[in-house]
Amino acid sequence: MYKYNPMKKKFNTTGICYPEQHYMMDVTLKLIATVHMIEDGDYFVINRPRQYGKTTMLYLLEQSYNRQAGYIAIRMSFQGIDESAHHSTDAFAEIVIQELQEYFEYNLPDLDVSFVEKEVVGMKRLSKFITKLVNTTNKKLILLIDEVDASSQFDAFLNFLAMLRTKYLARFSPQHATFQSVILAGVHDIKTLKYKIRNEQEREFNSPWNIAADYKVNMSFSALEIVPMLQDYSQSEEVKVDVYKFAKQLFYYTSGYPFLVSKLCKIIAEDILPNKKKRKKKWEMDDLEQAVQMILKYPNPNFDSLIKKLENDSELYDLTYRVIIEGERVINNPDVPIINLGQLYGIFKSNGHLKIHNRIYEQRIYNYMTIKTIVEMPEIKNYSYHFLLENNALDMPAVLLKFQQFMKEQHSHRTIDFLEEQGRLIFLAFLAPILNGQGYTFKEVQTSLEKRLDVVITYFQHRYIIELKRWYGEKAHQKGLDQLADYLDIHGVNAGFLVIFDGRKEKGWREEKIIHQEKEIFAVWV
Repeated sequence: MYKYNPMKKKFNTTGICYPEQHYMMDVTLKLIATVHMIEDGDYFVINRPRQYGKTTMLYLLEQSYNRQAGYIAIRMSFQGIDESAHHSTDAFAEIVIQELQEYFEYNLPDLDVSFVEKEVVGMKRLSKFITKLVNTTNKKLILLIDEVDASSQFDAFLNFLAMLRTKYLARFSPQHATFQSVILAGVHDIKTLKYKIRNEQEREFNSPWNIAADYKVNMSFSALEIVPMLQDYSQSEEVKVDVYKFAKQLFYYTSGYPFLVSKLCKIIAEDILPNKKKRKKKWEMDDLEQAVQMILKYPNPNFDSLIKKLENDSELYDLTYRVIIEGERVINNPDVPIINLGQLYGIFKSNGHLKIHNRIYEQRIYNYMTIKTIVEMPEIKNYSYHFLLENNALDMPAVLLKFQQFMKEQHSHRTIDFLEEQGRLIFLAFLAPILNGQGYTFKEVQTSLEKRLDVVITYFQHRYIIELKRWYGEKAHQKGLDQLADYLDIHGVNAGFLVIFDGRKEKGWREEKIIHQEKEIFAVWV
């Protein structure tokens, strides 16, 4: 009979990761870099997207410092407190005092922190309480505040930050003794908030948190930082895992996004491995491919939040569309608010130009955008015949010819501007019911005069590379063939496919088998 083991570790995708309960990636370097900032007396904001390890980092800092003599780390969150407290500076100050007193009551019961000047109210009273707290404990106090997004819209919270800022600037005066370090955690960078410091008539604004140092710690996990988690799991569960190979491939799909790495591992360990026919205690690369398909099929709060942000912000949607569908090379400029917002939400990353943060997000957003297109063009489904060959391969020439037929019958009257703006998305939407959840596409953007977008299709164990481009003439076409042949060579593939959006009236809706640089290329004009 199966016996439940409550101490058994698992992969965690919700809330805090506890080292004794969960398989965790190596946070050592991130923790050390953060500790260095605290030792330097920095105040800062850990602003990262949802489920990026912010709360776990605060917990680990609290545990680490509270094991050291001479330090007290206090972790709190104002999420869930009565909203009325946010509307009154005095009430909010009382909440902070109560939170501090409760923390010491439960964690350091021998320390009396009951002192409060009853005759002084609001932030001034809280400021004096903090000074007495520092002097009474005779230790370095570190304040860790989680989920600050829930409070950042309220003046009372901003008044609280302004008070901490004032004490920080005068921290070497005995009457202003204050925290060694204050760390806020949330999605948004609180230090950029503008707060009305002066009176209404002067209309002068400043930031209540412009003292914050930049938090440059990379919270994504490299392949090498993923390895220890897989080793721990493999040894504890007695499951064979090629940890370096899996870590590299996990990073390939996720770019080290903590939630996505843990979620894929959780799917393999809890959903795929127990249901294998031979009950093999071994992770195989096909298991990861299956996990990718499974994570893309079903909803989860992380994806729900991602899509909601796109749905609720047309400017963000349009920018994402330009990057993911049109393959536009958008130069990264964090001073552009919508670019900065997309990076705050974890949608974009940058290497000089914007890219979708990871391949899982890329595919999920692609699915979302193509489904919208399918809903608007239900006739696409009428062309989704079976194109399956032996060994689960796709008859890709037949797929492209069917797409050509679809475009000829449904969109031959469209202008070249329509093809330029919508043709790529229509093609990707056309593929969706053919792949039918058994495969997926990734977009590899390449620079050329033809503004091309390479689509890499994975279908079971097969990969197909399709280049989409607009017709710019024979000379540009030959250059495009050179680039496609080079691209196929890089990926070790001998055959490729080409879809040419041709605005000429005399295009003829033709197809052609091309041998170019010893590569076999099947092309269709639409």
